[in-house]
Amino acid sequence: MDILRPEIIKIGKRCYRKNPVLHTDVNAAEEEDFTERIISDYNDEICALDQSNVEETSDGFRTLVKAPSALFKFVIGRQGESKKRLETETRTKIKIPKQGQEGDIVIQGHERMGVISAKTRIEVLLDSGRQKTAFTHFVSVPFNTAEIMNAFTDFKNDVLRDCDGERGVDASIFQNASKLHLTIGCLVLLNEEEVQRATDMLQSTLEEVLRPILKDGPLHIQLKGLEYMNDDPSEVDVLYAKVLDNTDRLQSIADRLVDRFSTSGLMQRDYERVKLHVTVMNTLFRKDPTGTTEARQPREKGRKERESFSAVQLLKKFGDYKFGSHTVDTVHISQRHRTGPQGYYACAGSIRLT
Repeated sequence: MDILRPEIIKIGKRCYRKNPVLHTDVNAAEEEDFTERIISDYNDEICALDQSNVEETSDGFRTLVKAPSALFKFVIGRQGESKKRLETETRTKIKIPKQGQEGDIVIQGHERMGVISAKTRIEVLLDSGRQKTAFTHFVSVPFNTAEIMNAFTDFKNDVLRDCDGERGVDASIFQNASKLHLTIGCLVLLNEEEVQRATDMLQSTLEEVLRPILKDGPLHIQLKGLEYMNDDPSEVDVLYAKVLDNTDRLQSIADRLVDRFSTSGLMQRDYERVKLHVTVMNTLFRKDPTGTTEARQPREKGRKERESFSAVQLLKKFGDYKFGSHTVDTVHISQRHRTGPQGYYACAGSIRLT
């Protein structure tokens, strides 16, 4: 990490500097230690905005923290130790809905500053927990037109025929033709309210941000050529088709969408700019034929390393392969592990660009 440009985490309208920590796998037995490190990794600074959300009661002060129930465990900790420690250090009482029940986390205390401090720490724990949770949805651009799917099927058949015998190359690592897509970013949406919030944000971004980019007419894209994610063609895990856009408008659309969603806290920004690509082969598909494992997700402890493949001959023969042209007309909020009626990912929300 660049010490002059530390990672910044936004929670609501506030920003926190995240100090570097040793990233290790955390299981249930280690959760208490994990939450303790997270709390100490942030400056617990109080601002005027925090105080405006605190209600004065007959016996002290009270405030609420809204969060999906799936994240409560990151506040509770192993055997409730994290919650107890928070209550002791901030001199508050924290009430969390029972397991499986939705609702707000309630913080009560005799001192206003203690209530605010507890709220700040809980929001940090919730945000860190969300980042540890496997993504549930992703913002995508479908590339599953008949022209591109037919070209992809021909590509798959040609590779399996002409590269027969190349290490690791088999039918299991090819993408499902109906699910060819460009991933803009991954989302962790843990209840219906968050899904609706993401859908509303997508629509508002279209009206407020994307319309000026689209004013010059339809967005025509070429899908041509192959690239791989690492620097050794004999040890490839992900092979993708290059997205060619002479106007650079698709790049602008993708970057603006990530700006909006990452500011909201629903999406984590991994890179300064979105890498425009359509995955055609991925070694993770050997174990997950749904085609959803290519995007960012927490590393599972003990998970076996993926088996790479050699793309040396493949790139020599098909490096400039033409998959066809495509007019980008929709952006989806796609649901992981669910398939829609047309074979593409189930759609939680979408916007039309034309």
